[in-house]
Amino acid sequence: MTQIAYNKALDLLHQVATPNGFLASAENTTNYKRVWARDGVICGLAALASGDAQLIATFRNTLETLAKHQHPIGTIPSNVLISDEKTEVSYGGLAGRVDAVTWFVIGICQYAFYKNDASFVKLYTAEIEKCLSLLQAWEFNNKHLLYTPLSGNWADEYITDGYVLYDQLLRVWALKSYNYFAKSDTISTKIENIIQQVEVNFMPDSIGEKYHERAYNEVIFQDFMPCSFSPSGYKTKYDAFANSLALLLNIGTVDYQNRMLNYSYELAEQTTLGLVPAFWPPIFETDEHWNLLKNNCKYEFRNHPYEFHNGGSWPMVNGFFGLALYSKNEREKAKEILAKINAVNAQFEFSFYENFNTKTAEPNGVAFCAWSAAATIIVHQSLTTNFKIFI
Repeated sequence: MTQIAYNKALDLLHQVATPNGFLASAENTTNYKRVWARDGVICGLAALASGDAQLIATFRNTLETLAKHQHPIGTIPSNVLISDEKTEVSYGGLAGRVDAVTWFVIGICQYAFYKNDASFVKLYTAEIEKCLSLLQAWEFNNKHLLYTPLSGNWADEYITDGYVLYDQLLRVWALKSYNYFAKSDTISTKIENIIQQVEVNFMPDSIGEKYHERAYNEVIFQDFMPCSFSPSGYKTKYDAFANSLALLLNIGTVDYQNRMLNYSYELAEQTTLGLVPAFWPPIFETDEHWNLLKNNCKYEFRNHPYEFHNGGSWPMVNGFFGLALYSKNEREKAKEILAKINAVNAQFEFSFYENFNTKTAEPNGVAFCAWSAAATIIVHQSLTTNFKIFI
């Protein structure tokens, strides 16, 4: 099953590989027949893990497409549609996408590191520097944490906004990746400052001046970092993607990292699918943030309890959780998560659905989703070839 799932995942990435980069899905759904920043880079990581020359070339094409359509102020496209008839560039829907910028920087550096080719980073230094300047501006108060608008990242129909943990950690990863090549003391200091602020504001019993002391003191911290906070207070849902990134980046004490890892794995064990939900617990109609969730959709409401971002389970997110387990030498647990990812990807003759209802196990969203396949490839290659993402 493991090798079959891996081969099927590779086949899907080949299906979505175009001269302009990776498409988000092989399904004929208009908004997914585009080159997306975050989807494209995550598929690119899978390409590097696979060692497949054609897929690696498609990763480079993805990065070139994104760079070519960077906005003059530095914004990286959320997605780009390129057809014989027209080219359309989107920098976001109801709000701009902060994480497109960080994923782009990560992607450039991942490709250069894999190829051992510092000239590739040099080729895009101007674009990267624009990205870093824009991220600095998005702090607004120059206190080291990004301020993300509602709908401003991959969880584009969820409730996170303000100082979103996921976006802080992606920025740390991007800066670390770039600084491997730039070797800048200024960037090194910036990384230290961001990590310090993450630990001070997202971890319990931390020492240091808080952004929002009153709100921090009202939080009942659990064995994970809360998903976001803003002037209105903290949102304390568990964010599987963000906590996986924290583990990969070694943020927090060893004890707290172990607690995050154990919480995540135990949560996965308790679900029907054996996977971590994207955010947990779900938001219900009687909950404080229901109206915020209900109104944050451009077309149709999809965030029913246990679905999509509202407690749904995503193979892609679980791919990063599998990497987090692997990075902490939990190989057997990583194998179990990979087996669960492969099981859901294999449903309906390997339809690679976008996400699944955590309660009923029914698929949701788009089929033949490229980054669902990428999850299988990255974790499989980490376990079988010792592939390591550059962090």
